[in-house]
Formats: sequence, structure tokens, C-alpha cells
Amino acid sequence: MRERVARFVRDEVIPYEPVLDAGGSAAGAAMGELRDRALKDGLWALPLPEELGGGGLTLGAYAELAEAEGASDHGPAALGSAPLLDVRMLARHGGGRIHEEYLTRLVAGEIRACYAMTEPDVPGTDPFGTATRAEPRADGGWSVTGRKWFTSGAANADLVTVLARTSGSPGEREGLSLLLVPTSSPGFRVVRELPVFGAAGQYEIALDQVPVPAGHIVGEAGQALAIAGERLQLGRALRCLRWLGQARRAFDLMCERAATRSGSRGPLADHQLVQQHVFDALLALRTTRPLVREAVALIEAGQDAHVEVGLAKVAAARMLQQVTDSAIQVHGAAGLGPDTPLPALFRSGRAARILDGPDELHITSVARRVLRDHGAQPAARG
Repeated sequence: MRERVARFVRDEVIPYEPVLDAGGSAAGAAMGELRDRALKDGLWALPLPEELGGGGLTLGAYAELAEAEGASDHGPAALGSAPLLDVRMLARHGGGRIHEEYLTRLVAGEIRACYAMTEPDVPGTDPFGTATRAEPRADGGWSVTGRKWFTSGAANADLVTVLARTSGSPGEREGLSLLLVPTSSPGFRVVRELPVFGAAGQYEIALDQVPVPAGHIVGEAGQALAIAGERLQLGRALRCLRWLGQARRAFDLMCERAATRSGSRGPLADHQLVQQHVFDALLALRTTRPLVREAVALIEAGQDAHVEVGLAKVAAARMLQQVTDSAIQVHGAAGLGPDTPLPALFRSGRAARILDGPDELHITSVARRVLRDHGAQPAARG
């Protein structure tokens, strides 16, 4: 199955990358074709629940495929695994109305969902500063007002899960809830796109007294942080798996370049400095993969994986940037231009050190946990 997924990404998805990266109607049509092919090939939604129309793979089994999917940014969407986080969260914490109206359609790819947590002027690592507010309505629903940014896929989403305050004030630890908001609701607006190093896909959104129907709260009111923490752990692990796939792609390109390119002093593969790049990149890949797999195994077992996820996230982000940097160096000027995916892969590597919490957050969090286990009492984070 891993080889089938890898072949699909290599032969079907990657050739479409220029069209998919450009966005617009042509990208939508191309993605539709890819999804049809994945469904026909029996590769659709493999890690999503079988009772909802997915393949029913366990998280551990899917880990073997996620790396192959991740070789392209568009692999998870083309193969139907992109909504895994939303489907797992809503299946576990959503009420009957959410199950009835949305879950099967999400798995089938008929509708799309996104997740809005961070806000302008509020550090992404400090959810207690959330100012977006949800006020109760007489009909049992909610009215949501606020602004979010770096919301992936918001422009094309049908649903957005919004972190909002249902009680208390910004800065307080209590009173945060998650609400599932249909993006067709009056008062919902995409403010602008936020390109990340020139790459599309991130958006700022505004909610102006957006009516949210009853039954659209995810979990219990005031319990958002526990659900968000659960989602973040899995999300970070999935990102790490996909970063491994991207790094492997860069590594293969580097080795192919070294093996086929010659200069006045002979083949690149004979140069010791090129060999050093290959060795260091392979070492980074091979030492990062076990950290990521350990984190996935703990999450699947329902055990505390804070330390393991933190280690994996920092290691995978550094590894992706290192491997793609080496691949660019071996390619020379060709690695800077549009003829290889290396600039996009390097951009992903640099962004990885901030996405899902900056490296510094994970470093301090892991170190504090380890030191507490050894009897130290690190000062609270300011």
C-alpha cells in the first residue's frame, strides 16, 4: 500500500503541482480529477473511519503512508486524508447534529473544513489571550464575533471550527469553547490571503455576529483547550510525517543530481564535500524518523506524548530545512530556480520551525517537563 500511495503521488499528483500551486478554477478541476483517480484506485481517505466511508486504517498503519503522501503538499488532499484532524475531532466531540449533517460528507470530500485558532496581535502560543467571543442566542445557538488569521484553506472551506470565548475575559484560563461555523453564514468574511514566503493557502477571516446554530458546539462549553491540545498533538505528528516525505524527496533529488552531473573535475558524486552533504542529510532523515514514529505510537495508545511530540516536531522541522538546503547546494544555481521543487521544499522547511508552535516553545516545554521529572521546579513561563 505504501508503494501504491508513493506511486500515485509521484505519477499523478506531482505533475499537477504547477497548476495546483497557482490556485483558481484550474486547480479546482485538477484536484477533482485527482480525487476521482484516488477513489477509483482504492486509495481514498485511507485513515478515515470505515463507518463513514473511509479506509479505516489505524493511526500506526497510516503513519507508513503519510510520509509517502507528504512528498507533495497536495498529496493528502488528493488522497482524501486531509480532513483527518477535523473528522477525528468532530467524530469524538461533536454532537448528533454534527454527526448527521457533516461527517460523512467530509469523508466523501463533498465539503471541506478548516480550523481557526490564532488571532492578530495575540501570540499563537497563548490561547488564553483569545478575544473572539460567542454570545448565547435565544434559539439555543450562538453569535460569534472576532477575527482569526493563518487559517489554512479558509477561502474554500464550508465549515470552520472557531476557538471563541463563551465566558470570561481575554487572559483568563477558563471560558474557551469550540464552535463549528458554516462559512455561508451571514457575517462570515475572508479578509485577505496571507502568503507564507509567497505560498498561498493561509487566510485572515472576520466574524461579525455570525449566527451559529444550536448543536454546533464541539465538546462541552469551556472545554476547548483539552480538545485543542488533543488535536494539536496529532496534527504536529502528522506534519512531521509529511515533512519526512518532503525531505526524502529533496534527498532523492540531491542524490540524482550528484550521480548524473559532472564538471571539469569529474562527477559531483566523487567530490568529498558532496558526499558530506549526502551523509549528513541521510543521518538527519534516519535519526528523525524514529522520533516521529515513537510520538505517533504514544498518541495511538492514548498515552502522554508531550515530550515525544515536542522532540519530533523540532527535529523534523530542522531536518527538512537541513536536507533541502543541502539539496539546493548540490544543485547550485539550478536549485534556486523554477525547474525543481527545491525552493518550495526549502520554504516549507523554514516555515516548519514556526508552524504548530515555534521551536522555542517546544524546547522550553520539553525541557521543563524533563527537569520536573528530576525534581527541579522551573519558573512559570512569562
